Amino acid sequence: MATPPILRISRLSFAWRLGFLYAALFLVVGCYLPYLPVWLHWRRLDTDQIAVLLAAPLFTRILFTPAISFAADRLGGRRMILIALAWGSLLSFLLLWAASGFWAMFLATILLAVNWTTIMPLIETVAVTGIRSRALDYGRVRLWGSLSFIVASLGSGLIIGRIGPEVVLPLLVAATGLMVLGAHLLPRELAGPSASSPAARRGLKLADVFDLVRAPLFLLFLLAASMVQASHALYYSFGSLHWRAQGIPDGAIGALWSVGVVAEVALFAASGRVIAYCGTARLLMLAGFAATVRWGFMATDPPLLPTALLQTLHAMSFGAAHLAAIHFMTHAVPEDRAATAQGLYAAVVAGLVLGMVTIACGPLYRNFAGEAYAAMAALALIGAGSAYFLMRCWRGGLVVGGAAHAAQPHSSGDGGNTMPAS
Repeated sequence: MATPPILRISRLSFAWRLGFLYAALFLVVGCYLPYLPVWLHWRRLDTDQIAVLLAAPLFTRILFTPAISFAADRLGGRRMILIALAWGSLLSFLLLWAASGFWAMFLATILLAVNWTTIMPLIETVAVTGIRSRALDYGRVRLWGSLSFIVASLGSGLIIGRIGPEVVLPLLVAATGLMVLGAHLLPRELAGPSASSPAARRGLKLADVFDLVRAPLFLLFLLAASMVQASHALYYSFGSLHWRAQGIPDGAIGALWSVGVVAEVALFAASGRVIAYCGTARLLMLAGFAATVRWGFMATDPPLLPTALLQTLHAMSFGAAHLAAIHFMTHAVPEDRAATAQGLYAAVVAGLVLGMVTIACGPLYRNFAGEAYAAMAALALIGAGSAYFLMRCWRGGLVVGGAAHAAQPHSSGDGGNTMPAS
């Protein structure tokens, strides 16, 4: 049997290279998520136009992310595709920076979406390769992305406070340049599934994808994850603008974004023990309940200190939901469909559903301001209920057939699975 690619390189080298790529990726996210709406507002776009531009990438990924992810699984070219997408993202940010007027910005945003929205699923697929080989503690590598997000959100807030919103796009271009470097640093051995595996010899077919799409437990997982993650739409789209409207300065807004991610880092650092104790589906359910509490209180427009305390729930509302999703796809989906599953997850959860809710957040925020968070709490509660049914039905095994993953250990009981530490 051939040695898995992840074991032919130094485990420490792989972890640091992947950690650097996560860090570079989240330098971009940490500036884009809190402050691109501020930049768009500075460019004199109204709330509905901002909502459309923020939602456009989410809808674009519905088509392009599964298609590119399927190609990466079928062709085994994950690293080269990642490099191409990173360069495309850099070009797209430059075009957005130069764009004038709503429609020019819209076209640049669509081009950005084609390149940007598939990067995260492919990086997560590389991380799943490490989990499967037992060489990687996902949370301990992923936390470098969270730490980078803190640096980016806090640092960008301070810079914007001194210079103004016009600096947002130069910051995004610089961070994307580091992401290009990180993509080039990925080991060449990580092209795709092991060439000796039955799945690789057989070749991935569209029928395999349809089997996954039709699997009831996979669909139930997508429903639960979609509702929990989509409940963050108002926060992502108008959180910074609303805090500004409340009189909170830009530096403090950056700190608020950072508080949530600090708590997320703590969760990721203990991710192996958390998954082992809670189980995957139960953790997703708890994430839904935490999001319900978070957005329910945010609907009351709390002052700065209570808001900072509520931000710590980001560790559960986002961090735990994301951790549960990665571990579900690691153990419920065969290896030959790893990137495809990540692409479908991104297309549905972070594309179709999040996009629809983001579009709705424009009129919601215009009419109800901070009280619109109550609608986000309702979505999160639906997600928690769906995760409860997943916990009752899933026993830790594959949701579709596949030889590539047959040797992986699965626990029974609450639908959880115990992951070995690196």
